[in-house]
Amino acid sequence: MLTGELVRLRPVEPEDADAFYRWHNDEDVMRWLQSYFHESLAAVRKRFADRSDNSYEKVTFCIETLEEQGRLIGVVVLRDADPVNARAQVDIYLGEKEYWGGGYGTDALRTACRYGFDTMRLHSIELTVVEANERAVKSYKKIGFQVDGRLREAFFRDGEWHDELLMCVLRDELR
Repeated sequence: MLTGELVRLRPVEPEDADAFYRWHNDEDVMRWLQSYFHESLAAVRKRFADRSDNSYEKVTFCIETLEEQGRLIGVVVLRDADPVNARAQVDIYLGEKEYWGGGYGTDALRTACRYGFDTMRLHSIELTVVEANERAVKSYKKIGFQVDGRLREAFFRDGEWHDELLMCVLRDELR
């Protein structure tokens, strides 16, 4: 397990499926995520039971709090890792809304990036974020991510088009 200041990252277990099902059916949690289709609880449980193991190309971690006996609050994924160019993409979200704004997501992302740089020997880690998701953008900037580009009107939500930002942090920029 990987430990930050507020969170611990651990591999996904089949028992985690129920929490993910609940999160994926919460409109507030899914608001800025690229997920459009709801799954049944049975389908989510099957997907979790049939998950492939973590590998260099894709590492998925559940985010647990250090207090409260390791409560599951979210997920962070390093994916599409490219060993030739030493880069990967990262996705993160917290499904437990009472932990939003408390530094848990920032700590989880920092911890996952440290793993990417130290263990996977990555040079850069990238993400995309809807610009209107101001809390996420602020969190990413706090640990060193910088805006490298903009995808204009790339995300449609609530009858409006939103720009997405391409953000990146290099090994020496992580704070």
